[in-house]
Amino acid sequence: MRIVVIGAGIVGSAIAFHLSRRGAEVTLLDSGEPGMGASSHSFAWINAFGKEPRHYNELNRRSLDTWDRYARLLDADIGLRWGGQLTWTSTDEDAEWLKENVAKLQSWGYIARLIDERELACLEPGLRPGQVSAAAISENDGHVLGTKAAQVAVRRVEQLGGTVRSKTPALGLDVVGDGVATVQVESGSIECDAVVLAAGVAVTELAAVAGVTVPQYESPGVVVKTNPMPQIIESASVLYAPPISDDQPEIHVRQGTDGVVMIGEGSQESLARDDSQEHADRLLARASHYLPALASARAVPVPVGYRPMPRDEMPILGFTESVPNLYIALTHSGITLAPLIGEFATMEILDGARIDLLDPFRLERFS
Repeated sequence: MRIVVIGAGIVGSAIAFHLSRRGAEVTLLDSGEPGMGASSHSFAWINAFGKEPRHYNELNRRSLDTWDRYARLLDADIGLRWGGQLTWTSTDEDAEWLKENVAKLQSWGYIARLIDERELACLEPGLRPGQVSAAAISENDGHVLGTKAAQVAVRRVEQLGGTVRSKTPALGLDVVGDGVATVQVESGSIECDAVVLAAGVAVTELAAVAGVTVPQYESPGVVVKTNPMPQIIESASVLYAPPISDDQPEIHVRQGTDGVVMIGEGSQESLARDDSQEHADRLLARASHYLPALASARAVPVPVGYRPMPRDEMPILGFTESVPNLYIALTHSGITLAPLIGEFATMEILDGARIDLLDPFRLERFS
């Protein structure tokens, strides 16, 4: 099959890689450079903690178990690190929420448990958590260098005989009969048997060209990085810390295998546009409150990134009914889900499979 994959971020690159491994003739397009879109702005957190409803949690959990296999297939250092998410709360109200959430996850078979302050201190000796009303760890969670993972996958596509075209935006989709026949780029047209739209926020506009409506809403997000630091976080992959004051959201902190510490605030769905140096300095100060070793770090603001966000915040995956050879791969949790989406999309495209685990995430739910 001749397949054009539009979007070389963490999701598109994973799909292109798995298709190439199966012998498909893949052309991978990106309007910029591979891995430099939403993937470069992501906190790159691999987790299913707090993700609901249950079928969405299950999808994320399945992908957690896929990441090690994906890293072995890529056969390169992509900054994959495990250790779990450490979460603690400082109020009785939040403690009840955390205890209930852990109990629910355990009933679903997810590896999570409550811990006491002594174990919290043992796991992270450099942490100064302040008031602790409850604490928990979900030991299966991790993180990865998202841009690096995407770029390694793109190189593997080329080594497997695929064509990668950077700085080549898709300008249009030519629908002939009931399918896409060619993809238009500035230099001409690319014939294809199927098209995968994995271009994040651009999916909606590209799908509309083929008469397909893919509902999204705008989701700007901001993260802050530091200069590379000696190891500050000893065992956990992610720290999820409570607000320091009532007028601030919670923060999350991770340290990559490159030594860079990344800081975000609020939930992964929180909207933020302030990418100023002042805001970056404030976030670093809040992280330093809990991790004093960060006091010598330098905050490096990352320009605001616009993240893919389906209208109901659930992934949109699969072929469309009106254009049967047009495959949509759109999700906010791209880092967590990319390896599994890559495997599943390849099965559905090349084998004609219809994976029932993806049925709640079909585009047709909106119609």
